[in-house]
Amino acid sequence: MKEERIILGIDPGTTIMGFGLIKIVNKKMELLQLNELLLSKYKDPYIKLKLIFERTVELIDTYHPDEIAIEAPFFGKNVQSMLKLGRAQGVAMAAGLSREVPITEYLPKKIKMAITGNGNASKEQVAKMLQSLLKIKTLPKNLDSTDGLAAAVCHFYNSGKIETGKHYTGWEAFVKQNEKRIKK
Repeated sequence: MKEERIILGIDPGTTIMGFGLIKIVNKKMELLQLNELLLSKYKDPYIKLKLIFERTVELIDTYHPDEIAIEAPFFGKNVQSMLKLGRAQGVAMAAGLSREVPITEYLPKKIKMAITGNGNASKEQVAKMLQSLLKIKTLPKNLDSTDGLAAAVCHFYNSGKIETGKHYTGWEAFVKQNEKRIKK
């Protein structure tokens, strides 16, 4: 395990994509970036996906993360929302895979549990805990960015433990773990 590494956390979305970057030095976290990509002003869903891909690649090329942690879509009742979220997640994952950055998915409950000790914690509780942990002066208006940051912190806390989330090191690993999804 590297003594120093950078983790990019992403909360995918087609309205707002939240993200946070942390640097780990000798097992201590340091906040590098906390932000969001606002997509609500774009009507074309394909433009939104293109922007998610481009922003993710830009973050990778700027910060050179060693790993990406991404929030997995939760299963809700609205199929259209899940489809949009899945596309946003897939595009962010494709950006990471295109740069050969290992990706791990975490369920929202697992992220909340890692940050607050409560898998049913609210976005506000997660944000407040991150604010305390990383000494964030002011929390953002939208908490999508803290959700992305939470994925990165969750990944750090789970480093060295047995992985329960899906983990991909490249396209080959993704295809191997998802053979049933491939049409021949």
